[in-house]
Amino acid sequence: MRAFSKTDMGVMRRTNQDFIFCSLEQVGNLPNLFIVADGMGGHKAGDLASRYTVEEFLKVVKESDNTNPISVIEEAVRVANAKLIEKAKESIDYEGMGTTLVVATFINNSLYIANVGDSRLYLINNDILQVTRDHSLVEEMINIGELDRKNARTHEKKNIITRAVGVDSEVVADFFEIEYSKGDMILMCSDGLSNMIEDEEIKNIVNDGNDIDKIGERLVDTANNYGGKDNISVILIDPEYEEVKKC
Repeated sequence: MRAFSKTDMGVMRRTNQDFIFCSLEQVGNLPNLFIVADGMGGHKAGDLASRYTVEEFLKVVKESDNTNPISVIEEAVRVANAKLIEKAKESIDYEGMGTTLVVATFINNSLYIANVGDSRLYLINNDILQVTRDHSLVEEMINIGELDRKNARTHEKKNIITRAVGVDSEVVADFFEIEYSKGDMILMCSDGLSNMIEDEEIKNIVNDGNDIDKIGERLVDTANNYGGKDNISVILIDPEYEEVKKC
């Protein structure tokens, strides 16, 4: 397995409210762990919300005795949500802060995923599949037929999310389990990437190269070249990569 991770402020923002975590090594009982969080709130609050949520999430994972990945992640999301709500009470500047969260861990040939909000996980090979589903107003509009997906990317309310960590006393994450094959690439990202680059172009960039670092950098650069209107976070993973050992 190999991975690339980067978070970038973008062109238009003055602070970075995204926070990422990327570990190819074991974290608690999880053999690896990848997280993208996109904070929301004021100048200070969004930055704090994403970082603090990931930190509290990791504490739970490291201390958990549970060996079921879904159970571990579910507990970590619940605790991090409660901790963030308590943190928000410390200052008026933190009022209303929250964050998206997309989490992934690879175990054997399965990928376990959880998400809250509109940060995404894609499975990319000859095609591109968005595995997670956005918790957003435009996604709800698409589901009831009020909006088509093509126009959703430019809709004036595309940044309104309907579910986030730190907003309600109880948070519900969506969970997914998928199998992957050799040649599949996994992309996790904040909406600073997916709102700037269409899925088809993301697929083409990922498939047009062998160096995972160069591919990841190109994704970030392309989002910035298209305007970089938001913070951009990317985690790109090749789960079946095996380094060739030289004699």
